[in-house]
Amino acid sequence: MANRYCHRDVLPFTAMVAMECTNVGLNTLFKAATMRGMSYHVFVVYAYAVAAILLLPAPFISHRSRVLPPLNISILSKIGLLGLIGCSSQIVGFTGISFSSPTLASAISNLVPAFTFLLALIFRMEKIALKSTSSQAKVLGTIVSISGAFVVSLYKGPPIIITQKPKPSFPLHQSLNSLDPTWAIGGLLLTAEYILVPLWYIVQVQIMKEYPNELTVVFFYNLCVSIMAAIVGSVTETNASAWKIRPDISLASILCSGIFGSFVNNTIHTWALRIKGPLYVAMFKPLSIAIAVAMGVMFLGDTLHLGSLVGATIISIGFYTVMWGKATEEKDDEERVGSMATTTTQNVPLLQSYETEKPKENMHVYV
Repeated sequence: MANRYCHRDVLPFTAMVAMECTNVGLNTLFKAATMRGMSYHVFVVYAYAVAAILLLPAPFISHRSRVLPPLNISILSKIGLLGLIGCSSQIVGFTGISFSSPTLASAISNLVPAFTFLLALIFRMEKIALKSTSSQAKVLGTIVSISGAFVVSLYKGPPIIITQKPKPSFPLHQSLNSLDPTWAIGGLLLTAEYILVPLWYIVQVQIMKEYPNELTVVFFYNLCVSIMAAIVGSVTETNASAWKIRPDISLASILCSGIFGSFVNNTIHTWALRIKGPLYVAMFKPLSIAIAVAMGVMFLGDTLHLGSLVGATIISIGFYTVMWGKATEEKDDEERVGSMATTTTQNVPLLQSYETEKPKENMHVYV
């Protein structure tokens, strides 16, 4: 019982907290590297290629397994679709960070549960009963989260923590009343990234149902992203010198992102999606805001602005409203299933009752 509790609860929690800290650190390292001239298109190609090389033995090991189904065209095509979504998400996301900051990326990442909820409605994975309190909370939380994303994207506001001397030609009232176009572009690109992330979650869960082997799926995924990013990069980066990586922070960023991001992070996220479902993975996003603010101020010399703080607060309120609505709905479902099971047990033999209840162990929660 203790081992099962550790595997189902303690390990996923510890792993997800560690991955949020790692992701923010990798974003901060990437921002520092791009400030010194590294191309983000080149970065994506090399980082995912490093991860694919590290995972190269995985398909040969899984091929010998008698438990796993064969890798057929259906599974490989879904992994290809996953790679297309991931490649688009990475390019758009890293472009957004280069225009803005890791702090803004962490703030907007809280939109993932709201977008997941909307996509679940579109794919009929989620139902709404307008008279239900839980459904009202999910709808209201989604609207509040999206509103907060617009605030953090379009309003920079006055500085709260200043780590650099302000420019004399940029008065305070200008930062209050005008829109920073670069910051807005970065915010919109990051919002587009976090629309693709829930879609990545949904496709990944479907793949893991057919082929439950994290390392093999992540290997083919990283390989697909690296190839697709190389095709895009060959068009966008025609300068050959951009593909030469110097042994400085650029190389460190690529190696760290390839090992701890594309390899470790994607593997743990895939495992957590299979064990706990997309909702559980999305619950850890607000943690990244505090980590990103601290790292941005300490290592990048970022200035914390009022717009980021207000917008992130609004997003978090909406996020936890959606989470509360979902938790209430799940509790009601469990009570309803429990009452049905109790009634059924009184009328059917013990073996048949056991067979009825057994599939509940493998249920996944969808946002």
